[in-house]
Amino acid sequence: MKDVREKISFNRGVPAAESLPGRKIGEVTKEVMGRYGHSLLQYGDSKGFSPLRERLADRYEDATSEGVLVGNGSLQILDMIANLVVDPGDNVLVESPSYDRALTIFNRVGAEVQGVELEKDGPNLEELEVLLETHRPKLLYTIPDFQNPTGVCATGKKREQVARLTAKHGTLVVEDSPYRKLRYRGGEKSTLRSFNPEGVVQMSSFSKLVGPGMRVGWVLGDPKIINDLAVYAEDTYITPSLLSQGVVNQLVEEGWLEKNIEELVRLYGPRLKATLESLDKYFPEADWVRAQGGFFVGLWLPDNTEVDRFYSRAEEENLVLASPAGFFPDRGGEGFVRLPFPALSPDRIEEGIKRLGKVWRSL
Repeated sequence: MKDVREKISFNRGVPAAESLPGRKIGEVTKEVMGRYGHSLLQYGDSKGFSPLRERLADRYEDATSEGVLVGNGSLQILDMIANLVVDPGDNVLVESPSYDRALTIFNRVGAEVQGVELEKDGPNLEELEVLLETHRPKLLYTIPDFQNPTGVCATGKKREQVARLTAKHGTLVVEDSPYRKLRYRGGEKSTLRSFNPEGVVQMSSFSKLVGPGMRVGWVLGDPKIINDLAVYAEDTYITPSLLSQGVVNQLVEEGWLEKNIEELVRLYGPRLKATLESLDKYFPEADWVRAQGGFFVGLWLPDNTEVDRFYSRAEEENLVLASPAGFFPDRGGEGFVRLPFPALSPDRIEEGIKRLGKVWRSL
C-alpha cells in the first residue's frame, strides 16, 4: 500500500514561513520611498546604501563605513571575494564539513580546496596548523557561530588560536556569521575579527533575520580590501539593490530588527529543543551536535549503518534529506545527516526524527 503520510523535509535551511514579515515590508517600503525618493531607484555607490553602512560600522570596534560593503546577499559577496582573492590552483581551507554553496564557489574559481576536521568545539587546531604550514593557503573560510551544516559553535579559545595561526601565515580569513544573532542558549563568543581586524573579513546577511528575498548581505574588513571589492562589485552589478537596503536600514533605525530577533529566538528555540530531545528519545544510537543556536543540528549515523540502504529507506518513510557529499570538500561524508529545524513545527520535528530512528533500527 502506498505511504500517504506527509513528507517531512530536512533538506533546506530556510526560515519559517510564519516568520516572514510581509506586511511590515510593505509598510516600510512605502515609508522609505517617501523619505528617500527616486535615489533608491537610481544607480548609486557600489559599496551600498551609505546610511546602512554607517549603522553597521557603528556596531563594531575599529570599523568605519569605508570598511563596509553591503551587497546582494552574502553568497554573492563570497563569490566576489573568491574571484578577487583566489587564482586557479591556489589553496583554500574550509571546515570539513562546510557550507555546500561555499565549496561550489571555491571549486568554480579553480581553487584547491582542503578540509580541516571540524570538532564539536571548532576546527582541529593541529590539523589547521599543519595545513597552513604545508599548503600556504590563500584563504580560510569558516562559520564559527552555529555552523552550516553541523550547528557547531567554536569556543572563544579556538577562535583566538585560529586568528593567531592564520595571521602568522598571512592567510586571509573569511568569517561567515549569518546565524550569530540566533542564539537560543548560552553566551555570545568573540568574533574572529576582534582578534585580527586586518586579516579577517566578516560577512553576514539579513536573510535569516528579515527574509532571504530581501537579498541584503554585508562584509566588514580592512578598508583596502573593501575598496578593492567595491571596484569588483561595480564591474559586476554597478549598484546593488538600494531599495532593499533602504528598507533594511529603516528596520534597523526604528528598532524593529532587534525586536524581531527576539521573536525569532522565541520561535526557533523550542524547535531546537524539540530536535535535541527527540534525538535523545528516538535515536540515541546516533551522535549529534548539541547546538545552542542557528538553523542546523549535524548528526552522524552509528558506525555499522549501511548508508545507502539508510537513505533509501528514509525516502520510503517520506523523509527528505540533503545529500551529505556536497558538504565535504573530498565528497565524502557517508553517514552524516544535516537536520534543519526552523521551518518545521516541534511536532513535525519529533515525528521526523522518530522515523529516522525507525529507519536505522529496521536495517
